[in-house]
Amino acid sequence: MFEPVIAPSGTLLGLLQRGRGDGTLHALTAPRSEALSALDHCVLHDPRHDWQVENRSLYYARLYLDLNGGLGAIQRHLFDPDDTLDPDDSRTGLALSVLGHLASYDRLDALRLLRSYAEYGANWAWALDELALRDDDAGLRALAVPVLARFPADAEGEAALTEAVRDAFEPRPWRLWAEDPRPEIGGRVRAAAERGSFDRWQRQLAPAGPRPGWSVRAVLAWAQEGLERGAALHVPAARCLTAVAGPEDRAEILEAARHGADAERGTALCYLADANDPGVLDLLEEAAQSPSRAVADIAAETFERMRSVAAVERARQWAGRPDALGAAAGRVLACRGGAQDSQLVLAALREAVRGEGPDAPTLWPLVDGAGRLGIGCAAPVLRHVYRETASSHLRGRAARALAATDPSFAAGFAVECLWDCEESTREVAARHAETGDARVVNRLRRLAADPAEEDDVQSAVRSRIGPDAPAV
Repeated sequence: MFEPVIAPSGTLLGLLQRGRGDGTLHALTAPRSEALSALDHCVLHDPRHDWQVENRSLYYARLYLDLNGGLGAIQRHLFDPDDTLDPDDSRTGLALSVLGHLASYDRLDALRLLRSYAEYGANWAWALDELALRDDDAGLRALAVPVLARFPADAEGEAALTEAVRDAFEPRPWRLWAEDPRPEIGGRVRAAAERGSFDRWQRQLAPAGPRPGWSVRAVLAWAQEGLERGAALHVPAARCLTAVAGPEDRAEILEAARHGADAERGTALCYLADANDPGVLDLLEEAAQSPSRAVADIAAETFERMRSVAAVERARQWAGRPDALGAAAGRVLACRGGAQDSQLVLAALREAVRGEGPDAPTLWPLVDGAGRLGIGCAAPVLRHVYRETASSHLRGRAARALAATDPSFAAGFAVECLWDCEESTREVAARHAETGDARVVNRLRRLAADPAEEDDVQSAVRSRIGPDAPAV
């Protein structure tokens, strides 16, 4: 999947791509054709940097309902010839999820489109999962023949069917089809389910990787072999060392931490950090200056996971270093430092935004830390991150930090957050948004009545407008 191109945050398209509440509010006041064009663009060209964790589907589905938007663009996208050439989930997953939510709002055109795509589309399994949550038994049973026709009645086809049944995210359709009296339907599905259970049992009996009987040298070699294959195994290898290493092995592990190959060195450092070895902080500082980028990054990553008082004290010394270890030290203080570390955390936050921009992964713990420590001076930087980041998760973290640091949040960003794409952000807004704005009261009531809204959001809403709550 190509990296999405995100429009500027001040445009309607940029707001919708980010999933911001202001995107919905602007779309509802913009010319309808312009709003629907921007909405279709977002759904057909997934704007998320990480589509597996960021939410957009319910946000876009609600906007289709509010705009009474048609589904012609989605239909053309799903059944485009590219569907057979590019079956990757990222091309059609968002559109199918939007259709699923629309079907839950009783949009029959969305339900019919999902059924049709489950019959003929390349990403049929995703469509089937959406239907498993929304369609009735009769609709699902009607799909048995076209779906099973995808699997030829030969060894290769039966193996593919076994994998599909075993790995199905939503098992309901397969369970319905297993009850079918026809041998070519129920018989095949039941046989595939049995084979899948047997395959899983075999894998459990023959786990790969090191065992407690291995030596320290064997575990280190396993980690290095993994790195040479392109797999980073230093963290699981360090856990294996915990099982196989004894006090008599410390000298060998220290030697590996100083002079081993990259993966061996990383494994030894992780093991020593987990064991709170008294010399590990000095070893990490030495490794951070290694000419090997892999070793330097592992050193910073390992230090960031440490929870000891000594690690926090060392972070105060290392914060501000112009390397990966200095950045990690800022994040350690953000997560585990005290009020006395506020200026160091603020400096790390400013430097991260200035040097890496509003989408930098390092911002996540720093933004959380600014809110945890209540750093009021961080509010301008947090507002910048909130406006500009393309990550809806990072924006939600910025919203929570602003709720703790910015007195203007309740009357400002909290209002638009009621329309945000992330449920956790809507929950923050439901708890803080100032109800003097009529839009807030109306939105709270709509969220309370929406069956698609998450329980945590509705609980927050009811704490503001419930029968025992003060009048809003």
